[in-house]
Amino acid sequence: MGPVSILLNILWILVGGAYMAFGWLVAAVIMAITIIGLPWARAAFNIAVYTLLPFGSRAVDRAELTGVPDTGTGPLGVIGNIIWFVLAGWWLALGHLLTAILWAITIVGLPFAWAHLKLAGIALWPIGKTIVPAQ
Repeated sequence: MGPVSILLNILWILVGGAYMAFGWLVAAVIMAITIIGLPWARAAFNIAVYTLLPFGSRAVDRAELTGVPDTGTGPLGVIGNIIWFVLAGWWLALGHLLTAILWAITIVGLPFAWAHLKLAGIALWPIGKTIVPAQ
């Protein structure tokens, strides 16, 4: 992670990125409590960490990264993502979208708005994604 990414991550946390990471963490805990939601809890926890420090990392499909499809990237992953969308994805995406709109109003906040828009897309369909360092 370069110095610009570190600076942007510090600013991100200070100006409100932490509350959306907390939202992801709440979703992960709720899913984990249900026991049946453990696959979603793992994905939500990984993305909570990504939401806390989004600059210098990116989310990619595991199938693209490894070249081999797995359970999360196949038909079961699609079903899991549909269930996720109904249970938690829409409200997390809405939170990211509203925050992105607020940041986009300011010129200085455009990098933060863009990061929230990326996270809103991930919030809708997180199963089958993995977080890797940006190149």
